[in-house]
Amino acid sequence: MPAAGKNGKDSLTARQVGTIEFCVLAEISPLDGAPLGTWPSAGPREAEAAMARAREAFPSWAMRTVSDRAKLFGELAHLIVRELDAVVDAIVRSTGKGQVEALSSDVLATLDILHYYRKQAAAILAPQRRASSTIHLGTSFEVEWSPLGVVAVIAPWNLPFQLALVPAASALVAGNAVLLKPSERTPSIGALIGDLVRRAGFPEGVLQVVQGGGDTGRALIEARPDKVFFTGSTASGRKVMAAAAANLVPVELELGGKDPALVFADADFDRAVAGIAYGAFANTGQVCLSIERAYVERAIHDRFLEAVAELAAGLRVGPGPDTDLGPLILDRQREIVDAHLADALGKGATPVRPISREQGLYHPVVLRNATHAMKVMTEETFGPILPVMAFADEDEAVRLANDSAYGLGASVWTADLGRGRRVASRLCCGSVTVNDVLKTSGNPDAPFGGERSSGFGRYHGPEGLWAFSRQKTVAVTAGRLGREPNWFPHTPQLYQTTRTLVQTLYAGEGAFKKGARIAGSLFDELRRRLKKRR
Repeated sequence: MPAAGKNGKDSLTARQVGTIEFCVLAEISPLDGAPLGTWPSAGPREAEAAMARAREAFPSWAMRTVSDRAKLFGELAHLIVRELDAVVDAIVRSTGKGQVEALSSDVLATLDILHYYRKQAAAILAPQRRASSTIHLGTSFEVEWSPLGVVAVIAPWNLPFQLALVPAASALVAGNAVLLKPSERTPSIGALIGDLVRRAGFPEGVLQVVQGGGDTGRALIEARPDKVFFTGSTASGRKVMAAAAANLVPVELELGGKDPALVFADADFDRAVAGIAYGAFANTGQVCLSIERAYVERAIHDRFLEAVAELAAGLRVGPGPDTDLGPLILDRQREIVDAHLADALGKGATPVRPISREQGLYHPVVLRNATHAMKVMTEETFGPILPVMAFADEDEAVRLANDSAYGLGASVWTADLGRGRRVASRLCCGSVTVNDVLKTSGNPDAPFGGERSSGFGRYHGPEGLWAFSRQKTVAVTAGRLGREPNWFPHTPQLYQTTRTLVQTLYAGEGAFKKGARIAGSLFDELRRRLKKRR
């Protein structure tokens, strides 16, 4: 069991009451070291009890109409807006990020999704008619969605409000009960979400916040939810998947990234510099969609390096409401950033500006002479480092970008929008922006997710509700005939009729002739069947 780290974020500790030892979460703000509270850490018994309460709450919640459930998300959004400054302040104290970052990336993005599902969920989850084929004349087809049951949402620490509440809300509006395990690094935000949901009028038990670390997450999975939605590192995602596999619990994994930016010489230079600096250093690089490697066409490579390094050098780093970059949240993450930087410098990379850091504060670092032999180009760094490589042409840029175990996002920067779309289609990832950055995770109507080691599954948009639903095809036939043409008995005449149908449908004849042959064959077979009935 890890002890509290220097920055207070490695927060699982043990306490004794009499002869009973139990775990608690002790959260300390990275801003000033102020204690933010303690929470009991749930074990297997608590996880089973929470699951039982969720199972009990699920049926009545699932029986509500989608519109009825969606109305409550309007109440939740209004409550968040009424208490906006307090919500932002809680996120700032828990993560150390600046007010603008907390408001835009955590709160605004969440409110946008809540608004979207409040307006669109009923239509998305309504039964959908599907076309019937020629051989199914007289039968109508529909696809309908129903809730899964209980969903376990295991959330990360970097965007603790958005990346906990959005998947939880998606599962809830689809009719599921939710067990939400926030990160053990940001338990206060999980508690805040639970309080907001309760005060918004959600029924008791439909969303329960279960605090704890990795052992608690495992206990939730072993309690056999109907789905696990996990956001976090690729290494942790593998553990979640392995634990879920024991009971065939389906999982959706939103994992790490190593997103490339491809900058062509014809791009709007100033926009590309500003956008890539934001994409690389927003939230101190602690975003799954952060730009973690830049490939720049050789003609503008040196100029780009100087410009982005100059912009980065002017960013305000430190605690405070108006800061651009706050501290790295975890001791463990600092060690990874240090290791990647040391590896790159040891293999020939050089910083464009002198490296500056003190305690948990890392000023942005832009590296020249980066290569794919360096960890900073191949492994997720999750910190404010931007390595840059030159490329000669489009094919080389695509090859370098795709030379990665990850596949979450990417960005392409060019004035030629035809090339932008062409390059985007060649990149192996879940989403691409052209002349922009970090937009694909914020559109409520667009599915979001990754490929390769960045996970699988999609949420947001219609896919974000279908992901938490059972999909069922319903075929309805009026049944006015005593039997269908292909039912028993199987006769030589039926074989000939079916053979004629196959040849007619797939032999490439004209539409009129094909229709006449089909109608004639079916009419003859139906006439024989009706004659036998009489």
